Amino acid sequence: MIAGEQHAATSMSMTLAEKILAHASRREQVRAGEIVSCDVDLAMMHDSSGPRRIGPKLEELGVDIWDADKVVIITDHFVGETDGLSVQIKELTRDWASQRPLRGYHEAQGICHVVLPERGHLRPGMFVVGGDSHSTTGGAFGCFMTGIGATDMAGVLATGNIWMRVPETLRVRVDGVLGKGVAAKDIILFLCHSIGINGASYMAAEYTGSGVTAMAMDERMVLANMAVELGAKCGIVAADDTTRQWLAAAGVEVNDMDDWQGDGDAGIAREIVIDAGELTPQVAAPHSPENSAPVDIHAGTAIHQAYIGACTGAKLDDLRMVARVVDGQRVADGVRFFVAPASLRIAEQAEGDGTLDTLRASGATILQSACGACIGLGPARLGAGEVGISSSSRNFQGRMGDPSSQTYLSSPYTVAASALAGCIADPRAYL
Repeated sequence: MIAGEQHAATSMSMTLAEKILAHASRREQVRAGEIVSCDVDLAMMHDSSGPRRIGPKLEELGVDIWDADKVVIITDHFVGETDGLSVQIKELTRDWASQRPLRGYHEAQGICHVVLPERGHLRPGMFVVGGDSHSTTGGAFGCFMTGIGATDMAGVLATGNIWMRVPETLRVRVDGVLGKGVAAKDIILFLCHSIGINGASYMAAEYTGSGVTAMAMDERMVLANMAVELGAKCGIVAADDTTRQWLAAAGVEVNDMDDWQGDGDAGIAREIVIDAGELTPQVAAPHSPENSAPVDIHAGTAIHQAYIGACTGAKLDDLRMVARVVDGQRVADGVRFFVAPASLRIAEQAEGDGTLDTLRASGATILQSACGACIGLGPARLGAGEVGISSSSRNFQGRMGDPSSQTYLSSPYTVAASALAGCIADPRAYL
């Protein structure tokens, strides 16, 4: 199912990641391993990583943001939380944003990695930084988008510039068509196990092949999002007509798509080929995405909770996957089934097409669009000793609740099937 090989560079040829970094650094060409100084096209922050951490650093430097038209703030981490600290953080973020004519301030509209492209802030060829590790999601739109820490973000906001070491490229080629009950999440979990969570350390994970071409944008976003779980600096998918149409619906016109394609003879560190038709539903056991295995290895493991949420697993296509599984059936007795749509717009679409009605009829509780249980907040937080299965991206110890709880990761299909069965279950039996 998986094979790998290396390709040497040819003359002036470049990968897509290299082309974007060359443009950002105002150079004709860059090569993997070089250190370059890049102009930032867009900087994104959320309420946890943003003004409360970066504001004091800018004050200490005696500067403000270099270009308000290139900064976006999206609140998502403390949305719905009512404790004193959360309220204080939300107010601080709102006040800081209101004092500046930012390109975008989106309060409580959903998870930042989903809201950012929804609101038309991304386009192919951009060099973008985000104050969150899963900022790699933006690469699904043909961007080079990477997560940075608060100190680096302060430097970006002060200067509009950041240094980068040009990453080598790991090309993941997915051939063929995914089978029934198998999704992009299963591809990335399979990769996490196959090459390890540092298997693409500081690489650009480039996804290609007929299997990726056939994917909708929601699925491509999963691959880019969880590239960071492989240790990658970014995840990236070259733009095509699917990208163009999605962005057009978000109000973004793309006329230079052909400029942002990697060269076929560009040098890469490694190519991995996955036969989509052979892949089965995957489940990652606690406490790492690397602990992934075919669903039958964990089938029958009793659960207390099934959770559909996070930037990784609660987009419209994800919710529709769940609806296909649970339609006309009820969640098992004793199992809590929570669904937190990734954005308000997604929730509205799922309400309009009847998807949320199908989920409610199965026994699902629909939660607010926010990071929520993915970071151990809200009503879906796991209690002491509890076992949950989630469509989110990480199952580190204590991340989704009490340190003694256990979280399994899977695709929305498998989470939904497990909710019905009351234990981890193969979704193919329900489709």
